[in-house]
Amino acid sequence: MAGKSTYMRQVALITLMAQIGSFVPAKYAKIGVVDKIFTRVGASDDLSMGQSTFMVEMMEVANILKGATQNSLVILDEIGRGTSTYDGLSIAWAVATFMADKEKCGAKTLFATHYHELTKLEETTEGVKNYSIAVKEKGEDVIFLRKIVSGGTDESYGIHVAKLAGVPKEVLTNAKSILKTLERKSMLGEKNLEKEEKKQSMGQLDMYNYKLAEIAHELDKININELTPIDAMNILVKLKESAS
Repeated sequence: MAGKSTYMRQVALITLMAQIGSFVPAKYAKIGVVDKIFTRVGASDDLSMGQSTFMVEMMEVANILKGATQNSLVILDEIGRGTSTYDGLSIAWAVATFMADKEKCGAKTLFATHYHELTKLEETTEGVKNYSIAVKEKGEDVIFLRKIVSGGTDESYGIHVAKLAGVPKEVLTNAKSILKTLERKSMLGEKNLEKEEKKQSMGQLDMYNYKLAEIAHELDKININELTPIDAMNILVKLKESAS
């Protein structure tokens, strides 16, 4: 909605025009020779051939990864949306690092994504730069400024777009509540992961190993209100033996 897909198509069209000797709509452009232009934009399927939207997407990605060179221009507008969050994020992350690696590919690439985690690649992967589209928040509303600015973002405006589309207010309110819950769980998960990594670096016991997972499972099955002191003592002994 902010205009990233239009911006990316514009880059591809300007590059194509420059290759055939046309003037381009820019004050200044240094593009160089481009041997191929690859694009992965939009969502489509081929159900008559038994290919889902995600399968078509992956086939297009496979074709790009096999055919792109350092002189190619690659436009990747969202990768990994047709599967689970972690699957999709993993695929997008791996594709981005492959494209940035000059020994494996190194193509000039515009890679648009809603996976905020990928902004970390700028810190760890040579040649990766983060850009985002400027958005101005005004109360509960947003204004898309149609301007590309340096730096990543950790904000998404899907619920705002749903509001613009006319989704009922009751659904929007519920979506906001669910979003806050998920974000809170995500933050707690990151904190726990940091604690875990810190303990592992100090040589301490991994508190998220399979034994503790089994203990947690056993605890979930216990009805505390029905326990006698003797039962509680026996359970405690059993859990201690399981942890050792």
